[in-house]
Amino acid sequence: MGRETDFDPVKPLAPSQAPARAAPNRGDGGAADRGDPDPPTPFDRLLRAGLARYSLGLSPAALWLAYADWAIHLAASPGKRAELTEKGFRKLVRFIAYALSSAGRPDAEGCIEPLPQDRRFDSDLWRQPPFNLFHQWFLLQQQWWHSATTGVSGVSAHHEQLTTFMARQALDTVSPVNFIPTNPEVLAATIAEGGLNLARGALNFWQDWERALGEKPPLGAERFRPGREVAVTPGAVVFRNRLIELIQYAPATPEVAAEPVLIVPAWIMKYYILDLSPQNSLVKYLVDHGHTVFIISWRNPGAEDRDIGMDDYLRLGLLEALKAVNAIVPDTPVNAVGYCLGGTLLSIAAAYLAREGKSAFNTISLLAAQTDFTEAGELSLFIDESQLSFLDDIMWNQGFLDARQMAGTFQLLRSGDLIWSRMVHEYLMGQRPPMNDLMAWNADATRMPYRMHSEYLRKLFLDNDLFEGRYSVDGRPVSLGDIQAPLFVVATESDHVAPWRSVYKIHLVESIDITFVLTSGGHNAGIVSEPGHPGRRLRVGRRAAHTRFSGPDEWLARAEHAQGSWWPKWLDWLDGRSREKIAAPGVGRPDCGYAPITPAPGTYVLQS
Repeated sequence: MGRETDFDPVKPLAPSQAPARAAPNRGDGGAADRGDPDPPTPFDRLLRAGLARYSLGLSPAALWLAYADWAIHLAASPGKRAELTEKGFRKLVRFIAYALSSAGRPDAEGCIEPLPQDRRFDSDLWRQPPFNLFHQWFLLQQQWWHSATTGVSGVSAHHEQLTTFMARQALDTVSPVNFIPTNPEVLAATIAEGGLNLARGALNFWQDWERALGEKPPLGAERFRPGREVAVTPGAVVFRNRLIELIQYAPATPEVAAEPVLIVPAWIMKYYILDLSPQNSLVKYLVDHGHTVFIISWRNPGAEDRDIGMDDYLRLGLLEALKAVNAIVPDTPVNAVGYCLGGTLLSIAAAYLAREGKSAFNTISLLAAQTDFTEAGELSLFIDESQLSFLDDIMWNQGFLDARQMAGTFQLLRSGDLIWSRMVHEYLMGQRPPMNDLMAWNADATRMPYRMHSEYLRKLFLDNDLFEGRYSVDGRPVSLGDIQAPLFVVATESDHVAPWRSVYKIHLVESIDITFVLTSGGHNAGIVSEPGHPGRRLRVGRRAAHTRFSGPDEWLARAEHAQGSWWPKWLDWLDGRSREKIAAPGVGRPDCGYAPITPAPGTYVLQS
């Protein structure tokens, strides 16, 4: 399975195959590429881009369309309205009965319990009057509004989900947890500390506000600088172009597996989430266990990069990196690893190379990466034509999508943890958690080029072109079914970005041998899950190529359970598919044009 001599992954596209480019003139904005007869006017685009500053990047039209769909169909459903009236009356009766019984018996059983994931009312202080009444009334309201926004005949599934989501956001805003007089935990802390908690909270708020105005990182993030405290695994940049720096890490063992590892992180994040502190660096773990490791560090794009597209990320990014790895470690296929959006790009590259008959990959590992986007979780709430048109206008005006605009959407998806819980703990209780490496990395954000992000959201999220066989490279569609390399797929239990059942759909590609791991944690913390990390658990199962498909629930019931990190399982899997051990190669290969340029972590990761 040596490298084929005629393999040039970055061969230029033929003129007839080259994808159309958006004209530099901002008045077009790529509308012609989509076949629109009348592209939006610059005035309309500027108006909507200005509106986005006050709407957290969310399209007001999309929200109103969802509300109107729900309201009109509810108005035309007298039976549903009668049912809601009856439910409201029953809940009022239950609440009054509970209020009367709890007045004489504080340990009276509540009339409603929070959902298992809702930890806001765990404290026993919420069982004391009048706070028991506050939280019980809130939970009953929450349950009623869920009934009101679901099951209305005629409402589209997308609009129902969006209406339910926005109703939940509105209710969370007025939760009794968020206010001093109605939160017994805050009141108890205020009395015990003589108000010092509120003084600390005010200081925390002032510091956060001042740093936000100055576009500074959160307090304490300066203690985790790439190349000093994090991203310190020794290595060097061995290739650089206008989109990537390719880092090769210095070997830590005399012998290494013959097949090098190429890691493709998402460009929505800085690469060093996989090379954080030495104790939780996935890169260092691989190097210390005898692997030659390369990783792509993406350039942080600016307005001048507005016309960089998905094809550029494939060719200038992944395929250029693969060409360099093949030159430095020749005559052997690569163990490719893709994380998040990088995993989606890796899937496209693998399908493209397989279509061309190139045996480029020994194995493929996908970490929290989706290939089918039909059940992409709550993030899909913000993916429809209205919302994407709104995002296009924002990016048309700026040339990119700013990290702060993306952060607003992600915070809404987890508002209970990222907005309201933080407000209560940091500003009312005065308890700021200490900064750690993962939190500091999360604040070191990146931007998305206009063309690429529009193509990604439309072709993958909205139209699901990759999984349905319509995604084109070189003017011809690629198929995931052409991939022959075995897959190791990792999903995480509480992932809001790539829900595990969505990641699991790779099993629908019947020709691929898949080892599937479901680990505890979320999109980031579940992947950065080093051995010895407390509380980690996983489930693992394998499906051989061309065997019967099992649904996610069936897989879950049969999967092997284990405690601990998924990293050792993955290492065993990689080692079991290695041909042999070889002498560790040097860093770079000057005779092939890949001399070390600068020490790791390079320069692109330092761009703000």
